[in-house]
Amino acid sequence: MKKITAFIKPFKLYEVRKALEDIGVQGMSVTESRGYGRQKGQSELYRGEEYDVSFLPKLRIEIATTNQLYEKIIQVIMQTARTGQIGDGKILVSELEEVYRIRTGEHGIDAVAEFI
Repeated sequence: MKKITAFIKPFKLYEVRKALEDIGVQGMSVTESRGYGRQKGQSELYRGEEYDVSFLPKLRIEIATTNQLYEKIIQVIMQTARTGQIGDGKILVSELEEVYRIRTGEHGIDAVAEFI
């Protein structure tokens, strides 16, 4: 099992969510996040004064999935979240040792079976 964590631009959420639903992903967690990478933030104007914004708004999407589906999920996120501009985001993939569904007590692959 895999855990996919993607950091994307906030205005791309609807497109990414719709594309993931189209391939059968039925659940994800989304958290507002702030950060920076190579772009090191940006300059903004407020009432005629320029100031630096060090941490830019991002959304963090987390998805638990099977080893068979994770590559397809990554491709969908990359295609739909890409703008071609700096700051499009990152996708992190990690191994999940175990997953439990609280309501039923299912664990392992059965707890993420809806993604198959």
